[in-house]
Amino acid sequence: MRELGGEILVAIVGLSGGFAVGSAFVALLIVLDLIPRLVQLTRAYRRSAIFESALLAGVIGFNCADLFDWRLSLGKGWLVAPAVFQGVFVGMLAAALTEVLNVIPIVAKRLRLNRYLLLLLLAMVLGKVAGSLADWLLFQPMHD
Repeated sequence: MRELGGEILVAIVGLSGGFAVGSAFVALLIVLDLIPRLVQLTRAYRRSAIFESALLAGVIGFNCADLFDWRLSLGKGWLVAPAVFQGVFVGMLAAALTEVLNVIPIVAKRLRLNRYLLLLLLAMVLGKVAGSLADWLLFQPMHD
């Protein structure tokens, strides 16, 4: 009986944590206005449900993959596609956050880098890509 009570408690704590993290994630997406902004940039107003469904499918799919410990025994070359999608998502989240805060234009103006703003953005993007690829291809295999 005691084991059953412990398992029920663990289930309640796990669900509560999941609801808290999920709610925070949704709140972040709403505050950053990520989906409507992405729809606006791509001019796909009639297909906004596709963006929302893709985000939801990705969240549910990768939660299941983590929860059930799904493993794919594919070579390193197959890691490029998920790495690109993960990088795009993180990049969009970071870009939305900086757009909300207007950090980049303010920093560029104060440091008198207005002429180099495009190069500054390109350097940040390429640095993020290089760091992500180094992590995925060089450092992650060491942990296996």
